[in-house]
Amino acid sequence: MLERNKLVPELMVTDLDTSLAFWVSCLGFEVAYQRPEDGFAYLDLNGAQVMLEQADPHAGQWLTAPLSKPFGRGINLQIDVAAVAPIIHKLRQAGYTLYRECVDTWYRVDQGEVGQREFIVQDPDGYLIRLVERLGKRCIAAME
Repeated sequence: MLERNKLVPELMVTDLDTSLAFWVSCLGFEVAYQRPEDGFAYLDLNGAQVMLEQADPHAGQWLTAPLSKPFGRGINLQIDVAAVAPIIHKLRQAGYTLYRECVDTWYRVDQGEVGQREFIVQDPDGYLIRLVERLGKRCIAAME
């Protein structure tokens, strides 16, 4: 049975089928459940969860302003994955270009650093999705 996270973003999308093709076929998410009659799907990838809802001006959805692309301006969703290379390959096969190429980045945390191999891609509605492969930790003193 699906264990729901305490924080699950719900993204408004223009076309649920197009978004599902991206999120499921390219990124590797699974549909935990969906309500096609409502244009809704709940997705999961090893505990990373997101809800997709097709925008419908007649459905009384919680929209604070009209939607215009790119959606989600000012936010990126970081998702941990086992390996980024196979996802990049699937995205390129499907015709998606990366918003930010894959790089290894180290971020300071307390007295050390955590590394991640990461890239950013935009979903069909323009949401920024940052996929991350963990590289481990290292001590800052060891770098000096």
